[in-house]
Amino acid sequence: MDLKTATALRRLRLVSAPEAVSFLILLVCSVLKRTTEFNAVPVMGAVHGVLFVLYVIFWADAWNRARWSFGTGALYFVLSVLPTGGFFAERRLRREAEDAVIAERARKARTEGVVSA
Repeated sequence: MDLKTATALRRLRLVSAPEAVSFLILLVCSVLKRTTEFNAVPVMGAVHGVLFVLYVIFWADAWNRARWSFGTGALYFVLSVLPTGGFFAERRLRREAEDAVIAERARKARTEGVVSA
């Protein structure tokens, strides 16, 4: 995995959890708006909107660079519109990055003729 692909995946991973948290807070604010006098929906709506737009931009970049299949790309997009999907996306992306690092180290070890224990 090249540096630009790793960076694209890292950006998507780093925005996934905050986007999911903002979505959950927005849902709570929506309920509070209808049940109490508390109205934080305009503020949280804006915060969530910015994070969602960043997620979609980073998702498109990661899909392009990582050359995901249609199913993988669609999965990460669907996870962005589910209330807790960002947490699952972050976990999968972290695992994917760790697997890429392990594969790269194994490839380097094979080409250098080094056997690791």
